[in-house]
Amino acid sequence: MENKVSKIEALLFSQRVAQLGKALWKTIEKDWQQWIKPYDLNINEHHILWIAYHLNGASISDVAKFGVMHVSTAFNFSKKLEEKGYLTFSKKEDDKRNTYIQLTEKGERIVLELLEKYDPSKNTLLMGALPLKKLYGKFPDILDMTAIVRNIYGDDFMEIFQKSFRHLEQDFTDEDGFIRKKKKKEIV
Repeated sequence: MENKVSKIEALLFSQRVAQLGKALWKTIEKDWQQWIKPYDLNINEHHILWIAYHLNGASISDVAKFGVMHVSTAFNFSKKLEEKGYLTFSKKEDDKRNTYIQLTEKGERIVLELLEKYDPSKNTLLMGALPLKKLYGKFPDILDMTAIVRNIYGDDFMEIFQKSFRHLEQDFTDEDGFIRKKKKKEIV
């Protein structure tokens, strides 16, 4: 290790993050599953649709990398989404080695409908963060966690991570309590 860290300090840090991460993931997983349950999707399938939407033509390798899943997992769940009519597979003329996925109209509709149906009041993690927002006037900064993830997964991962959120901020609006895609003339 570059900076000398005692074993006890290292153990305490890694176990704190592990325990907090596990607790957060349990909540995130439950909330996520409840959100997508009416659409007969699982978390991997929804994550793949999300990535395909934001990357607009991603390779299976990209889906695996940005979805933090094994390539075979990305491929197998993408195949299930193709069977449901949400994705198509293709090869590029100049890149026959990689398989690419693209959302179908039906796939895009389900992504947009899921955004519209998002209910903040049913998100336990959000409810847990609201007292901090009320106290400080903003949601907690997650800069330290972002930096750790950047150090583990690299700049490419963080670039796609940020791109998807910029995309949401620029292309969507909160209209009458629903998240809706802006009309083309409204998109900056």
